[in-house]
Amino acid sequence: MPRGRYSLHDPHDHTPLGEEHFNCAPGPSGWRYVSQITTPSGPGPGDHPRQGAATGSVDLTLDDLGRPIRLELHAASWQVRGAALDGVTWVRTDPTGTHATEGNVRAHAFTGTSPAFLVATSRLLRLTPASPPTRVRLVAFTDPVLAPLTVDQSWALIRSEAHATDNGPLTVDEYQVSALDTGERHTVHITGDVVLAAPGIELEDLETPPSVFT
Repeated sequence: MPRGRYSLHDPHDHTPLGEEHFNCAPGPSGWRYVSQITTPSGPGPGDHPRQGAATGSVDLTLDDLGRPIRLELHAASWQVRGAALDGVTWVRTDPTGTHATEGNVRAHAFTGTSPAFLVATSRLLRLTPASPPTRVRLVAFTDPVLAPLTVDQSWALIRSEAHATDNGPLTVDEYQVSALDTGERHTVHITGDVVLAAPGIELEDLETPPSVFT
């Protein structure tokens, strides 16, 4: 069960936005990712940084085909619960808990700032280096109030390379992701169910090796 910590920052000016403390693993239903998002850590005793204050959380479960069968997000007292149903369906609740709005879009899955969504999209598409660029429609929940936004992206697996490690070969997949509305492109590196690097995301600590999907 991979467990570790990502640092999150603004991809344009690199302003620190927080940290995501996560664990994830394949399971009977497919794959589950759970995390707590905190403010950027400060200096702590010894070599261990002090954990920041909690600001949100992510709980995502995929089925064997990579579809989101359960999503729960919390941020700034807002909450979203969603799943793949007639496309994707979700309920968004305000901080007071008195108003809830339901949404539905003919999309493939969800996305957002969490690295979990990059792993989820790669699992959904199952690309190979021989695959053509593949279009995918996603519903993004944007910070800080988890506002829904439908986005269209194109994903292509540029290369898969095996790297020798103390725990055996580790395959790193390099994806090129394009925003179809702006044409902006960026690169995402994933190994198993862990994101090594992506815009606004850095893997800072990993206690156990990534899971290997069959």
